[in-house]
Amino acid sequence: MLLTTEMDSISRVGRSTTLLIALTIVLSPFVPSLFVRSAEAADAETPDILDRENLVAWCIVPFDAARRTPAERALMVRQLGIKRVAYDWREEHVASFEEEIRQYQTHGLEFFAFWSWHPSLEPLIERYGIRPQIWITSPSPSAETKEQRVSAAARELLPLVDIARRLELQLGLYNHGGWGGEPENLIAVCQYLRASHQAEHVGIVYNFHHGHDHVATFADVFPAMKPYLLCVNINGMADPKLVNGMENKILPVGQGVHEETMLRTIRQAQYRGPIGILDHLPEQDALTSLQNNLNGIEKLRR
Repeated sequence: MLLTTEMDSISRVGRSTTLLIALTIVLSPFVPSLFVRSAEAADAETPDILDRENLVAWCIVPFDAARRTPAERALMVRQLGIKRVAYDWREEHVASFEEEIRQYQTHGLEFFAFWSWHPSLEPLIERYGIRPQIWITSPSPSAETKEQRVSAAARELLPLVDIARRLELQLGLYNHGGWGGEPENLIAVCQYLRASHQAEHVGIVYNFHHGHDHVATFADVFPAMKPYLLCVNINGMADPKLVNGMENKILPVGQGVHEETMLRTIRQAQYRGPIGILDHLPEQDALTSLQNNLNGIEKLRR
């Protein structure tokens, strides 16, 4: 009798389990909230900051030894699998601003950022429906105190702050050396503009190649910059003692000694924004520069 009772219980459990499995199969397409993905599955579906879709090609216009046309440049970027371009220019390129934008749209590229400012860009923003970030060197004014230097830098930036606000664009303060290129000063200027001028559209564009002096403190300063970051431009980072002018300043990703640790810091801070890779080597074909960086990224990822 006891055996029969136990068998009946097992049978009921089996029928219940079968029913539950059947309900799961039937309901799963309609009730996804009933099922929780594992952390590993969620991580696998999260885009990586070094995926090509998240990369930005930078310094590929005046620094390209091949001197490509807008059409040739757009084709090059598309064939590399990169989706975004930050556009740097010289006076000779002003006449081709519109053609550059047109070619990017033809090839499915985002006109992601624009260096400095030029009034001829303004009508093109509305005509083509683009919203590029504006990147500008953060000023390094002289004054007796840090507070005075911060307010002086902010005053110098205000005309462009107002233009960017009116056009609904983000304005990125770009570290390019000097007082204005120090992370704590970039942060202070952003905070001042946001607090005093409601300039929430102002942020930071941080560049490895102007940050060799920050290598030793990068793990501390990067998390502080993170709330303001609009883009991070990376490259291979030689030991700062070996950097002399342009010599060893801009190596391909994966050929330096510090970029792997710096990228680990960026990941640990959970930065999810755009990552720029650059040419900036006027003696070299931009295709070679970008491909070397892409190869280095894959090396580091492995």
